[in-house]
Amino acid sequence: MAQTSQQERHNPGSFKQQNKSHKHGKHKSKGQLERDTKGRVNVKILTKKSKHDIKKTERRNKAKQMRKNKRDEVLTKKRERGCQTSPPHFVVMVSLHPKLDTSTCLNLLKTCDDTTRVTENEYGMCHISIPRFKQRVVVYTPESGRLHALLDAAKVADTLLLLLPPEDEFEDYIEEWLTCLFGQGLPATVLAVPGLKTLPAKKQTEIKKYLQKRLEKRFPGQKLHSLDSSQDALLVLRQITAQKLPVIQYRQQRPNLVADSIEFEIDNAGTGTLKVSGYLRSQPLSANSLVHLPGWGDFQLSQIDARVDPCPLNPRVQKQRKNSESVEMVADDRNEYLLEKADPNKQMSLESEVIPDVMDGEQTWPTEEELAQAEEDAKKKIPKRVPKGTSEYQAAWIVDSDEEQGTEDSEDDDDDEMVMSNEEYSEEESEEGEEEELETVTNADVDEDAMYDEDMDMDEDRRMFNKIKAEKQHVMFPDEVDTPKDSNARTRFARYRGLKSFRTSAWDPKENLPADYARIFQFANFKQTKKRILRTELDEGALPGWYICIQIVNVPKQFTETHTKGRPVVIFGLLPHEQKMSVVNFVLKRCANCVKTIESKERLIFQAGFRRFSVCPIFSQHTNGNKHKFERFLPHDTAVVATVFSPIVFSPVPVLVFRQTPLGEHELVAMGSMLNVDPDRVVVKRAVLSGYAFKINKKTAVVRYMFFNREDISWFKPVELRTKWGRRGHIKEPLGTHGHMKCVFDGQLKSQDTILMNLYKRVYPKWTYNSHVSSPPLVHSYTHSSDEEESKENAYNLFD
Repeated sequence: MAQTSQQERHNPGSFKQQNKSHKHGKHKSKGQLERDTKGRVNVKILTKKSKHDIKKTERRNKAKQMRKNKRDEVLTKKRERGCQTSPPHFVVMVSLHPKLDTSTCLNLLKTCDDTTRVTENEYGMCHISIPRFKQRVVVYTPESGRLHALLDAAKVADTLLLLLPPEDEFEDYIEEWLTCLFGQGLPATVLAVPGLKTLPAKKQTEIKKYLQKRLEKRFPGQKLHSLDSSQDALLVLRQITAQKLPVIQYRQQRPNLVADSIEFEIDNAGTGTLKVSGYLRSQPLSANSLVHLPGWGDFQLSQIDARVDPCPLNPRVQKQRKNSESVEMVADDRNEYLLEKADPNKQMSLESEVIPDVMDGEQTWPTEEELAQAEEDAKKKIPKRVPKGTSEYQAAWIVDSDEEQGTEDSEDDDDDEMVMSNEEYSEEESEEGEEEELETVTNADVDEDAMYDEDMDMDEDRRMFNKIKAEKQHVMFPDEVDTPKDSNARTRFARYRGLKSFRTSAWDPKENLPADYARIFQFANFKQTKKRILRTELDEGALPGWYICIQIVNVPKQFTETHTKGRPVVIFGLLPHEQKMSVVNFVLKRCANCVKTIESKERLIFQAGFRRFSVCPIFSQHTNGNKHKFERFLPHDTAVVATVFSPIVFSPVPVLVFRQTPLGEHELVAMGSMLNVDPDRVVVKRAVLSGYAFKINKKTAVVRYMFFNREDISWFKPVELRTKWGRRGHIKEPLGTHGHMKCVFDGQLKSQDTILMNLYKRVYPKWTYNSHVSSPPLVHSYTHSSDEEESKENAYNLFD
């Protein structure tokens, strides 16, 4: 065989091409990391779930399924709105101008289609059944000019039909009312302009542009509908029944009902049983649960009856479901039957407070010497500071400021002239003073200035001036108070303490609580309780969509006097524990158009979701930490927290805050939402004492005018000092007996600097809760059109 020659191997030389390595920076490359670890995996990576990187096709399929689920959910909700077991679509018609005639617009909606069936009752409910759309609509018009009627109707409304004026400007109160509607949760809206087509075509375009520009901020992209013919009314009804409905959480989580008819049976005790018929919405309602009447409080139910649907899609047979059973009720056979009766063993209690045991604390009986000393003190006539002109009898009823407020609100006292009241003040002197004052009042010359002053409340004007003055003083010198000269500072500020650091210093929330805190309920974990209650589903009672009659017991007789045709009766079912009192905190922000001074502890009207009550809140800063600084006034530009004693409510809940004017009107001052239910929130009030440098020697200075006696300086010696220019220091020793003291600081002190001492004490809300709130008077713009003929004439003049 021939021998094959072996191929020679190429040996690279010095000119072999060398490729550049990848520039991975200072970090190691992925391959280098794998070579270094040699397959070892970190312990943290092993404990984590394995990450599944989905492919592009899988991501597309997932997004497609999500879109399909959302589309199916929307279609399901629309189909449920048209079925017999769902409640009718509740529409509230609101006129945004006093000259607009709502009855004409309602007639157009009733007669827009020949196939519609219309049923009206004496309480203003107009039931419209539309077979063409397979929908039922209930149109309700609240009384024009009534704020509470509008807000209560909007709480349960599915759609707001807002009637806009084609030419005239909006009234000032309309902007405030729209703000209230947005603040409490706005349902779906439809904008209609009656009388638009009666104007020339060119003017119609101008008016549409003007209205859209005016409403673009509140209703962006909203279409304007004309409402002048049957075809326009049919388009409006189609828009109402087909549009998407927003979800309002506080309404969706609780059963609610708007009264379709009302009956009241009075008993001998001044109360009675209120029978309310209507469609149940949102959630099931049991006869053992509690209900709430806005502005009146919480009540119990005695029973729930099922009644014939006044406006069914199928007028012959009505079907209602009770749990898994199917109940048929023929209109000609039986009009009402008992659905559920309250069980005393399962019924929720109306007990809202904890009754504290007075024997829980340590009790000591006074000795005979203490009783004798008390009798001697009672016989003594102690002079007290009272307003000038107060008699001896009137002075006896005035509680001494040291006993009532003492060290709490002495800095808030007004600067009115005060005199000493004792036995030497005689009735003859007071009568002479009155005669002298009466002599100065004459009615001989009556001019325009005197007539102008007749409508002015000088006392209210003086109080408002003092509040404005105090607010400006607080803005210029925050929390600064004057040290009293006629009393000891250690007595005046006995309940205050110094803090090394406001943020980090400890403060026990259970320390020295007032007696009112023994009457409230507190949760171990409020968030967990809320989740558990909202997750629980009720499996008994009436279901949403049923037409029922609920019987509410122990309703005050005065309720029937305030109820009229244009004021709706709205009823909300309460969740467990929502009737119990606790310390509730609300986050509020002042309205931009509110210019009045709002002081802390001033009585305000709160509308927290479905509740309406009056209370005196205390304001504090909305900050993190375990302590929150007290605010004397409601600020203009920042959010604050209002702390009150009120019934528990589970968030999310919108809040509106009103101030009642001397004329009884309700003025919107703030809006916000509920923060939490927390009795352990520590609200700390700060008092700043100021002094001035008398002599300065580098870091040492003699300070005066902060205290006026030697004992006060020794009492407040441990408290740290600070200056407005950032220096820190402390009191070294008192000098003399007139309030001078030697202080040492951490740097050179300036002669124009001011020395400050911060003192703190905890502030608690007062138990001022009142569940009954009277309705505000009719708006003045509507008072002139009380006559029907005059209102119709004004409406026709508007359309001409």
